[in-house]
This record gives sequence, structure tokens and C-alpha cells, in this order.
Amino acid sequence: MMDSLSEDVGKLRQSLKDLPQPQVQPPFVVVSGLPGTGKSFFCYKMAARWPFVILASDTLRKILFSSPGYTEVENKRLFNASHTLIEELLRKGIPVILDATNLQERHREYLYRIADKTKAKIILVRIEAPPELIRQRLIARKGTPDPEDDSQADWGVYQRMKPREERFRRNHFVVDTSRDISPALDKIVRAIRK
Repeated sequence: MMDSLSEDVGKLRQSLKDLPQPQVQPPFVVVSGLPGTGKSFFCYKMAARWPFVILASDTLRKILFSSPGYTEVENKRLFNASHTLIEELLRKGIPVILDATNLQERHREYLYRIADKTKAKIILVRIEAPPELIRQRLIARKGTPDPEDDSQADWGVYQRMKPREERFRRNHFVVDTSRDISPALDKIVRAIRK
């Protein structure tokens, strides 16, 4: 009998469409930011410049849980499966972008270890935007849901999460999505090529 972790990883793996070609030392872009900062927007723009598989925690959550409750138990199950899948993909040389809030350093430590184990080139990106713009985006999201956006976070969720956000202890890029992000994307692609 398959254990639940293997089952969960299997479900997530099946959800992946056309994987990019394997690379030696694949890039692993870890995206961090509060709801409404523009993480998914950044990930899609990044994937247009470099062949990545985007693993978005909101999408993966809906694959594992038909009506997510965002509980601690659910989070643990989601991230155990996600981390296992990320490691599997990186070992195969598949470039990965992780689109998740990743707000706390203790949670990012797992990702650092995966990059070390797989010899992937880790690139850390913190996404931000002015709070008023974030509030407007989250209100608009609630009013006209985007079928491409699986996030259910609203302004209340943003306000609850804001105090838990911790700075990266490692070198990272900071991208403000209220501005043109092209220069930041160019810098990140240069870092991948180095």
C-alpha cells in the first residue's frame, strides 16, 4: 500500500504539464512575498524568459484538497509533498520556480537544503508592492476572480500574515511589482547564466 506522502507527490506530479528540458545545475527560483504582491505575475514573466516548471502552492493545494481549509495539518501535508516533488524535479535537472509566500526563514531552510542536496542553483526573490496597491489588487481579486489565479487570500489574510514576514538571511533579489519588472528579470536571467 502506498503511503500518503507518495500518493500526494504522485497527484502533484500528474498535474504537471510539458516539463522543460533537463539542465546541468538547474536553477531553482524561490519566490517569497505576501498575498497580492504579484508573485504569480512575476513567475509567469520569469518563465517566459527561461524554461521553468512553476509550482504554485495555491494550485498544488487545490490538487490535494478540494476545499482547502488552510490548516496547519494541511500546510504540513502540502509542503512535505511539494518539497519532495521539488527535490525529484531538480535531481532530474528540471528548472523549478516555487511560487509560495515563503515568509519565514525556518520554512525557507528546507528549500536551501534541497538546493544543496541537488546541486541546483538557488535564486531567492522577494516580491513586494506598496500596501495600498496590494489592498486594491486583493479587493479586485475578490470582485472579479481570475481563473488563472488559485489564491483565496484577501486583505484580511494579508494583514494577518504581514507581521510574520521575515527578511531573507541570504542574498536575494527584491522586485517591486508596482514598477516595470523587466530590469529585475534581466538581472535574474544573468544570475542563472553565471
